[in-house]
Amino acid sequence: MQLQHYIEGKWVSPSQEEFTQFDASTGEVIGSCSTAGLDFGDILAYARKTGGPALRKMSFRERGLMLKQLALHLNDLRKKYYPLSYQTGATKGDSWVDIEGGIGTLFAYASMRRQLGDQRWYVDGEAARLSTEGTFIGTHVMVPRQGVAVHINAFNFPIWGMLEKVAVNLLAGMPAVVKPSEVTSFLTEAMVRDIIASGILPEGSLQLVQGSGVGILDTMGSQDVVTFTGSAATGRKLKGLPQITNEAVPFNMEADSLNAAILGKDAAPGTEEFNLFIKEVRREMTTKAGQKCTAIRRIIVPEAYIEDVQIALGKQLAGTTVGDPRNEGVRMGALVSKKQQQVVKERVQQLLQSSDLVYGQLDDFEVLGDRDKGAYCTPILLRNDHPFEHTATHDIEAFGPVSTLLPYRELDDAIALANLGKGSLVSTICTYDAHTAQEYLLGAGAQHGRILILNRESAPESTGHGSPMPLMNHGGPGRAGGGQELGGIRSVKHYLQTVALQGHPTMLTQVTQQYQPGAARKESDIHPFRKYFQEIEIGDTITTAKHTVTDGDIGNFANLTGDRFYAHVDATSLEGTPFEQRVAHGYWVLSKAAGLFVEPRKGPVLLNYGLESCRFTKPVYPGMTIGVYLTAKEKIEQQQRDDEDYRKGIVKWLVEVYDETNETVAIATILTMVKLKEE
Repeated sequence: MQLQHYIEGKWVSPSQEEFTQFDASTGEVIGSCSTAGLDFGDILAYARKTGGPALRKMSFRERGLMLKQLALHLNDLRKKYYPLSYQTGATKGDSWVDIEGGIGTLFAYASMRRQLGDQRWYVDGEAARLSTEGTFIGTHVMVPRQGVAVHINAFNFPIWGMLEKVAVNLLAGMPAVVKPSEVTSFLTEAMVRDIIASGILPEGSLQLVQGSGVGILDTMGSQDVVTFTGSAATGRKLKGLPQITNEAVPFNMEADSLNAAILGKDAAPGTEEFNLFIKEVRREMTTKAGQKCTAIRRIIVPEAYIEDVQIALGKQLAGTTVGDPRNEGVRMGALVSKKQQQVVKERVQQLLQSSDLVYGQLDDFEVLGDRDKGAYCTPILLRNDHPFEHTATHDIEAFGPVSTLLPYRELDDAIALANLGKGSLVSTICTYDAHTAQEYLLGAGAQHGRILILNRESAPESTGHGSPMPLMNHGGPGRAGGGQELGGIRSVKHYLQTVALQGHPTMLTQVTQQYQPGAARKESDIHPFRKYFQEIEIGDTITTAKHTVTDGDIGNFANLTGDRFYAHVDATSLEGTPFEQRVAHGYWVLSKAAGLFVEPRKGPVLLNYGLESCRFTKPVYPGMTIGVYLTAKEKIEQQQRDDEDYRKGIVKWLVEVYDETNETVAIATILTMVKLKEE
């Protein structure tokens, strides 16, 4: 069977066979693929000319809803991908991470539409006042790059590796060309076929090429983005290509690294932490047969506990049944290919020159399957008693179920050993002692993209050492590539261009559709709370009546709330404080502001949705007179959940409370839920 590309709006068979794909457990041929003869210049141009404009016409909210629709569609189909995943050597648990973890990432990024808003651009942060009178300000706006994202993915997660990247570029408004590994791309193709058939994505927003991909970066331009997942050596080679450097193409690299797990001295044998540590290491050694960029390669433990760790871990590994994942009882599947099996063996032989084999076999072992036809490997546990002298452990990675035990004396030694990895995606410190965790963070944080603090309290809900989460950064310095994936909105910004936008506040308000301080306000005879969502315009303002503050206001609020902080109720205790006399509660000021600006009659406003920010900028004393400017700041339409649900949106209002000198005493952003007018 020839695997196909999806390029320029159609499925295309390769012109020749370049790579043959095999079932990792049985050795049976699955299919062949090749990128030979493809015109990558045309493929990338199609994405830029067709997919890019279609995506950029959509708002962040619309693109987020598109992702949600796609996630729901794939979730309904998820079971069909498991049999194909088993052919990569993945167990059911491994496949769950790849398939449902990938779909879950789509859901996670779909939900970020609420943070990004209902525009085609993203206003990043507060405005900066650039002039004395406030008529010239600046703000940072992020807009979609006008190129294409090229994703070069590794073999270990054919689905998650694609979805965790395309979820982000699609939300940002960029099209993608996906180049999965030529070893497991048959699984990626199966899902892409369902994505294309669904018609959910605009044409040109997703293309698939299968094979070596030689030449795919030759026509990249400055508006394009490259993401790479794989070996550090290959990543550095691609990142250094003349086209990438000459065009200053953003290149995000996430490379395999020599990640570590550290057992704290407090986690002695018999403690809950000790048992959790053994369980976590065993899991990370055997999940995906150790073929994970986040897998634990170095097990750093107090020298007094190393024998206990070796024995306990050996017992855990002995319960790991290796074989064809379609066989009942198999807990670890095959490596992805015979070629990978040979590479792992070679790397283990290199490590054995300075380490001892304390568990596992390279050749003579039992499997539930055909050992000769499948790419099987048992868990391999090595031990290096002199990790500062024998440094191969910190340089050579066997990308399989292989880890090395390393002893340490003091925490500083453990930190130094972890840092000898020269940059890692993740490390785990297993401890119940906060000081140990703090010192490890300060000592090792600069060399790691993520640190998991594992103990009895975090373990029940912890996703574990090796699970990158959509809302948390995935990447690391040095050997790990220096890149950054996931991390919520942080990753979306990778596909956006930051523009420092300068001008008059009124113009910037009109351009960004977000009210900027100092912009013209639009006073209306109709109270803004009497307007439906569509009728509210950014800048709509009500200037309220005023109120003169009394001692009774302060005393009544103190009695009502129980907030009897001395500055509010005891004028004799103010010496040495910033206050001249009893001061009104900040929350009274905000509450009174609401009393001044709220329209009491029933109208389109359904409820107060929350308070986004609030600052009290000047003390308010009895005798002062306050008033409020309430201004529509931003609007975000919400999805209608069902036919009986209200059509509604969220409106952000700028609340500016000022005194008789026209100085601001409090400023806040409140949110209301507002009905849409039925058409």
